[in-house]
Amino acid sequence: MTETAANSVTLRFLAAPTDVGHSGSVDAGTVLEWVDKAAYAAAVGWAKSYCVTAYVGNIHFADPVNSGDMVEVEATIVYTGRSSMHIHTVVSSGDPKGGTPTMRSQCLVIFVAVGADGRPTPVQQFAPASPEEIGQRDDALARIKVREEIVAAMKAQAYTDEGTAERVVLRFMAAPTDVNWGGKVHGGIVMKWIDEAAYVCATRYCGTDAVAVFSGGVRFYRPLLIGHVVEVEARLVYTGTKGMHIAVHVRSGDPKGRDMNLTTYCLTVMVARDHSGNSVPVPPWLPVSDEDRRLHAHARELLEIRGRAPGNRLPNHLLPVGGMRAGLPS
Repeated sequence: MTETAANSVTLRFLAAPTDVGHSGSVDAGTVLEWVDKAAYAAAVGWAKSYCVTAYVGNIHFADPVNSGDMVEVEATIVYTGRSSMHIHTVVSSGDPKGGTPTMRSQCLVIFVAVGADGRPTPVQQFAPASPEEIGQRDDALARIKVREEIVAAMKAQAYTDEGTAERVVLRFMAAPTDVNWGGKVHGGIVMKWIDEAAYVCATRYCGTDAVAVFSGGVRFYRPLLIGHVVEVEARLVYTGTKGMHIAVHVRSGDPKGRDMNLTTYCLTVMVARDHSGNSVPVPPWLPVSDEDRRLHAHARELLEIRGRAPGNRLPNHLLPVGGMRAGLPS
């Protein structure tokens, strides 16, 4: 780990063969785990206390990270609230023999500092000084309203057995190897589980390999404890030109009881690939039940909200067949 500034931390390491997943390169879930660890290091260094992941914003996986790459994950605090830290993360990788690393993905992560009682605790306020820092602060502020709209829209939805779309549920126990520095499952592991469940759901639907190209609105509601039963449910809610939009819910509970509490929710977009690794169209999913139609409309609503984010232009894999409604990029 290298500290590049008081508000910034950069992790550097080689991508190992054990980091390679089903895609043949480093899976999105592993990249998200790296992002969470770098952002955690930046948050704890700033707050001088234990911190928890609260939210991970839109992350586009532009290019893959390959085994043997030199990886850099830079996490920079760009804005602070009372107890929250908004952290801009950039993942880059390249040939360890030299050359300029290529940016693979970037996103905004929000951590919250907590005290010994587990409640949010105030943090030192970050004061941007350079034009670049001021621009990053302003961008983070401008996205707060969009994020609140996304969270509200996602929270308002209900997922029941009335849905007819492709659906998978993974169940297992949270192991001691999943623990973070606070004795709970760290956010990066949870995001890795989300990627795995979305992959199974997408490949079952399209019948071919798939890879994550986007994750958004990753909201952490409560901690997930070691030894708890974990349930990761992934359901197809929408198809675009090439993308399959998968809603993923993570629930957990004490194995001695029957109650399962929602811990994390997000929406992941998977793209189908042929044997050469090229993206290919997917069969359009047609809603059947009232719940199908409601969730389909919900996915469209999320696209519209994200399209209003400052400077945001949705990639082709997020667009529906036939383009977008007025006001959105096509």
